[in-house]
Amino acid sequence: MSTAMNFGSKSFRPRAPDKGSFPLDHFGECKAFKETFMKCLRENSFDNSKCRLQSKDYLQCRMDNQLMTKEPLEKLGFKDLVDPPPSQADGDTKP
Repeated sequence: MSTAMNFGSKSFRPRAPDKGSFPLDHFGECKAFKETFMKCLRENSFDNSKCRLQSKDYLQCRMDNQLMTKEPLEKLGFKDLVDPPPSQADGDTKP
């Protein structure tokens, strides 16, 4: 009987969830952002390209509340919605 327990001698090593997998918002910390996003989707026949700002706000809320790993919004596909750094926004360029 003891040999049956030893054939799989690999130990279990926990790993982080795959991208796109994150904890549920049990305390409703981002519920308002989610509802705004869902309302936008319903109003636009579920065309998510028309609700990108709401989607960005929802993901930002999740990152701020440690409900998902912090990632630069540019990596999440929101490069065009991210404010440029102040030096670039003012038009200041270094010679």
